[in-house]
Amino acid sequence: MSAAAKKGQAPLLKVADLGAGYGGMPVLRNVSLEVHKAEIVALVGGNGAGKTTLLRALSRVIAATGKIEFSGRDLVPMTSDEAFASGLVQVPEGRQLFDRMTVEDNLLMGAYRRSDKAAVERDLKRIYGLFPRLGERKKQLAGSMSGGEQQMCAMARGLMAAPVLLMIDEMSLGLAPVVVEQLMAVLGTIRDEGVTILLVEQDVHLALSGADRGYVMETGHIVHRGAAKELIDDPEVRRAYLGL
Repeated sequence: MSAAAKKGQAPLLKVADLGAGYGGMPVLRNVSLEVHKAEIVALVGGNGAGKTTLLRALSRVIAATGKIEFSGRDLVPMTSDEAFASGLVQVPEGRQLFDRMTVEDNLLMGAYRRSDKAAVERDLKRIYGLFPRLGERKKQLAGSMSGGEQQMCAMARGLMAAPVLLMIDEMSLGLAPVVVEQLMAVLGTIRDEGVTILLVEQDVHLALSGADRGYVMETGHIVHRGAAKELIDDPEVRRAYLGL
C-alpha cells in the first residue's frame, strides 16, 4: 500500500457500490475502489471485464448508481464537463488525437479550459522535457507519427489539462515493449510530482509492476484487490492472468 494510504488519509477518489451499463443492460455491479493522492493504481482484467465502462462512469459519460466521491465532491450528479473541470481527466483508448493538427496544437487543446496562460506555457515546456520526442515533432501533424509517439501525445495532452487524477485506458495497446517501458517511467515521474494515476490495462503484469496498488476486475466485479506486489505474487492471479 502506498504511503498516502498507510497514513490513513481520505482517498482522493472513493467509489462504492457502483453500478452502470448501456441501454438497461448492466455491466458493472457493486464496484468499490479507492485511489489515494499521488499513487498509481492499476485496474486490470481481460477484454470485456468492464474496465472501460468504469472509466466512462467515473468521467460521467454514462449514467451510474452508487457513490463516486472525488476530492470530497459527489460526482454522480455531475456532467462530464463538470467532472473534467474538477480535475478528473481521461486519456482514452485509441488515443483519439486530432490527426490533422500539429502535435503542439493537440497539446494546447488539452489546456483549452485553462486561463492561466503563463502556467500553460510552463507546462508545455515541462511536457517537452518529459517527452523529448514530442518536442522534436511539435510542428508535425499528429496523425503522421508512430503509434508510440501518438500515445505519448495523448498522455501529454491529458497532462496539459492539469489533472488531479489522470485515468489512462489501455496505454500499452499495440506498442513495442521499449516504448511501453518509456511510458511507464514517465508515469513514475509524474506520480512523484504529485499527479495521481488510475491505469487501466489488459497487460496485468505490466500494470501491476509499475503500480502501488491494484484491482482485478472480472465480468463487472472487483475480484481481487491489494498492494501491487501482493497481487503479482498471489497464486490465483498468477494462474489466471499471468500464465504462471
